[in-house]
Amino acid sequence: MASSIMDSEHFEVLILGSGEAGKYLSWTLGSEGKRVALVERRYIGGSCPNIACLPSKNIIHSAKVAWYARRLNEFGMKLPEPGVDMGVVRERKRAMVRALIDVHNKRFASNHVEFICGEGVFVGPRAISVALQQGGSRVLTADTVIVSTGSRATVSDTPGLRASEPMTHVEELELDTLPEHLIVLGAGYIGLEFAQAMARFGSKVTVIDRNSRCLAHEDEDVITELTRMLSADGVAFKFDSAVESVSGRSGSAVEVRISNPDGKESLKATHLLVATGRTPNTEGIGLERAGIDLTDTGHIKVDASLKTTAEGVFAVGDCAGSPNFTHIAYDDYRIVYDELKGGRRVTTGRQVPYVLFTDPELAHIGLHEDDAKRRKISYRLTKLPMAAVLRTRTLGETEGFLKALIGDDDRILGFTALGAGAGELLAPVQLAMSAGLPYTALRDLIVTHPTLTEGLVYLFSSLGQK
Repeated sequence: MASSIMDSEHFEVLILGSGEAGKYLSWTLGSEGKRVALVERRYIGGSCPNIACLPSKNIIHSAKVAWYARRLNEFGMKLPEPGVDMGVVRERKRAMVRALIDVHNKRFASNHVEFICGEGVFVGPRAISVALQQGGSRVLTADTVIVSTGSRATVSDTPGLRASEPMTHVEELELDTLPEHLIVLGAGYIGLEFAQAMARFGSKVTVIDRNSRCLAHEDEDVITELTRMLSADGVAFKFDSAVESVSGRSGSAVEVRISNPDGKESLKATHLLVATGRTPNTEGIGLERAGIDLTDTGHIKVDASLKTTAEGVFAVGDCAGSPNFTHIAYDDYRIVYDELKGGRRVTTGRQVPYVLFTDPELAHIGLHEDDAKRRKISYRLTKLPMAAVLRTRTLGETEGFLKALIGDDDRILGFTALGAGAGELLAPVQLAMSAGLPYTALRDLIVTHPTLTEGLVYLFSSLGQK
């Protein structure tokens, strides 16, 4: 091993994994003239453009079109009964992915990043051996190493589950036939998004979760309304249900046995999707040989600047325990870049906005009302039905509501939107919160009518004039 390191190629920066933070660090540092190498074993650009964020939203949008197609008479259109060709749905997604990969390849080339396709394993401090896809190997060393290996879907040791060859989000995105009956294990972000999409395409869908409701961290009024909406789309729920065993094979016939307060039950379906959490990709890459410690959850141990326990090594994104969102990984890139430039940005106290891309969307930033009550934080609540945002009436999508928590100093403590275009409403509220502005800054804006953003004026006006 020592001789192989002696024969190594040296770079200024070496990045393992081409996810959001890793690729932006490579592009930025490469454009500045640094000698940068990036090692990627499979997905060019990471999971987001290939198997996660963007492909799933592509499928979700196709499902919304299918939903619109069933409402054609409502819009005065008289067309034959619509049907769904999952092969076409898949090809639309694949075409988008191919275009995104082409964009990534061009950016790696234009920023002078040496992109290496292969499996990277640490063989010593800041030293990685790469088994190349085309055969052979290379040993790479660097002044700075950044680990950006991401995470994968968790598949538990439940008896029979792995033998049933269940789908994760990766396989779900490649379906070319419509499941007759899909069972989804997990009522989190991925589970709910796919459950609604497949129900809208025409599948029978059952969601099983061990908790008493969806998304346990959300406010009760939000989850009550969201669950009602998903149920109206045909999604059935089995809450407080533990999966005891699985038999059969996903894709043909599968049986899931559960237990809940009502007793034991057996559910039969054609397909099974596992969406019960994420596991960091930190196993089997030789971290111990590089002096990189892990946390009890298997994530790479980092400080507030994303430095690991090994000198000159950073970890970013999912593998470092950052919230599992692409936009947070992008902020990880900014933190590490600033650190390399002698600045000081940290993960402590940063905003963590998020959107559940069901239809309608659920968006949130800041404090939840249930948390405020539990922590005895004083607040004023303002709430507005989406039907009062007049743009929703033109769309025929009036379900949901907006809500915000206002502190004693008139600053916004938290904001939640459940409704059409909810995700697009986050940024103005975030800006006000990050700048420490009072809610009146949004209330007093002149906002174009009729837009969804105009709803923020209505929401904050309902607190009264001050």
